Amino acid sequence: MRPIVRVEGNVGTMMLIGQFDFNLHKDFRQASQELLDNGAVQEIRVDFDQVPFLDSSALGMLLLLKERAAAQKKTMVLINCHEAVMQVFEIACFNKMFTIRQAG
Repeated sequence: MRPIVRVEGNVGTMMLIGQFDFNLHKDFRQASQELLDNGAVQEIRVDFDQVPFLDSSALGMLLLLKERAAAQKKTMVLINCHEAVMQVFEIACFNKMFTIRQAG
């Protein structure tokens, strides 16, 4: 399912739904571009609340988005990560490369 993009003030949120893997590549890129092209957006949040699983291609997509956001002086935050997703992030050292905020 295509990510849901929402912009509130200077924060753009991309809500991912379902497995985050290579099959989502095209839709993720389109949603990312929508947030990158929006001049009002200064912080991009990727919401993992509805993501039970992600694979290595998802990690690559996140790294690319982080790089592209930084080139535009936008920050990027990963939010609402469940335990299985956090374990993947910790193994890949994403907890050191990204700001990760839990719900609440």
